[in-house]
Amino acid sequence: MKEIPSYKFKFSLGCGFLFAITLLPCIAIAQSSTEAAQVSTADKVKNHDSIPQQEDIVDFFIRLTKINIKHKEDSEAVRPGKILPAVFPAIGYTQINGIVGVVAANLSFYTGDIHLNNLSTVTASPTYSQHKQIIIPINSTIWFDKNKFDLLGDYRFYKYPSFTYGLGGLSSIDNQDRIDYSFAKISQEILMRLAKDLYGGVGYALDYHFNIEDLGSLTDFQLYNNYATTTTSSGLTVHLKYDSRKNINNPKNEFFASVIFRDNYTWLGSDQNWQSLQFEFRKYIKLSPNKNRVLAFWSWDNFTFGKAPYLDLPSTGWDTYSNTGRGYIQGRYRGTDLLYLESEYRFDITRNGLLGGVLFVNAQSVPEWPSGQFKSVNPAEGFGLRLKLNRYSDTNLCVDYAFGTEGAQGIYFNLGEVF
Repeated sequence: MKEIPSYKFKFSLGCGFLFAITLLPCIAIAQSSTEAAQVSTADKVKNHDSIPQQEDIVDFFIRLTKINIKHKEDSEAVRPGKILPAVFPAIGYTQINGIVGVVAANLSFYTGDIHLNNLSTVTASPTYSQHKQIIIPINSTIWFDKNKFDLLGDYRFYKYPSFTYGLGGLSSIDNQDRIDYSFAKISQEILMRLAKDLYGGVGYALDYHFNIEDLGSLTDFQLYNNYATTTTSSGLTVHLKYDSRKNINNPKNEFFASVIFRDNYTWLGSDQNWQSLQFEFRKYIKLSPNKNRVLAFWSWDNFTFGKAPYLDLPSTGWDTYSNTGRGYIQGRYRGTDLLYLESEYRFDITRNGLLGGVLFVNAQSVPEWPSGQFKSVNPAEGFGLRLKLNRYSDTNLCVDYAFGTEGAQGIYFNLGEVF
């Protein structure tokens, strides 16, 4: 594998990433502090009372066309069992998919009293690409009985001709290896409240890759995977999480922490016994009481024990919602473990919340193979726009542009905040 000269790597990483990761909080906090210094307490109350009604794309369209439609009261629009939809069909382009057609859908709802239950969500984004890729992910977080129980679902089907780049953070983009496979995933957990905002439970997870074909010459994929054409990982999960978020579509001033241990067993159908340990932390800091200015942090770390199949190893963009590593193609970095950190500054562009923006930086690191040593950090940074699709569920359409090392760049779409 082609190694990056150490002096170039240390200089670009130290000056680029460290500058960016510290710049976002400074910009956000400075802007908030300046505003606070200029506005008296009386002015704050006055401004708070004069903040315009939040507006989404439907409200904008009605106002623009002057269609006479009676507005629903919030109490009527947001009630138990009422579906709050956000659907966005689009044609776009991504690095790994080429031109794609996608229907992104977010269905949000309350299963009980809106003051006693968190907002439940079901998201899906069926996609078809010019490379004949079929992608059908369905994710759900459903709260029951005054948040006493939380059902977490992750179901996916992929027909996925794509690329892999070998193992380790020093792998070169020139090592691109074309592979083709189909993928089915089933993951379902049930968590029970143990204390305020603290939940614990168990689940089952299956990752089944089949019709695997490597179209390259001798590669890390073939050497590590031992030329397997089918791999199965089937195991039980134990999940402990702290979650103070009331609305996962757009958290404001909350904290999330999660630890998941997965144990795959041959007696459950797994090819071999292996384990994984996943840590995730998210912190949201609201910088202004009267405006949507939020500084958010996200850490997603995954470790494997034993020999996990190649396509089940932690990799860029293969988290639950495929959001890690904006700036790099999905699967760009892969290893037996993965460390990931991201920071994002979110702000309104229009006072009514219809349009917003974000600035973000991230960094990821995977160990080299077979040494298992971490030798590199791969940073990226970018910016994006937010369009309010449903003000009741606070769901945004997210369009981001990001760039990383070796000329990596891309445009990314999401329904609901990236994290």
